Amino acid sequence: MSCYYKDPEATAAVLRDGWLFTGDMAEQDADGFIWLVDRKKDVIISGGENIYPVQIENFLSAYKKIKDVAVIGLPDARLGEISAAIIQVEEGQSCTEEEINEYCLSLARYKRPHRIIFAPVPRNATGKIEKPKLRAMYGVTELVNAQNKA
Repeated sequence: MSCYYKDPEATAAVLRDGWLFTGDMAEQDADGFIWLVDRKKDVIISGGENIYPVQIENFLSAYKKIKDVAVIGLPDARLGEISAAIIQVEEGQSCTEEEINEYCLSLARYKRPHRIIFAPVPRNATGKIEKPKLRAMYGVTELVNAQNKA
């Protein structure tokens, strides 16, 4: 890639010294395999722990009453950020916060959502979760902007 069409600011943000910085986050397992785990702008840093929302989303998606789920970070005075799960319940089902918390007990403690919000999950025309829209809805856009500059 040489540039974003007619967008020099976006180009400067991702092209540095001939390298394309995609914002993808990866982990290497014990066998040396590299796995893409999330996007840098989506990573939640809570009490010094990196939380990858897609891992929590995949876990929660397996729950039979959940139609759709998105996880975002919310500001927290003590931890810096906490994870919040926006959960869209299957039509005709009911679900409680206590039920979700109990389901999440098999997750590592730091990965468990600190806040459960029952609401529709917005998706774009290609089916991707509209996390910028969710961040704007819950007032956390500035938190992400500050992290991206770090």
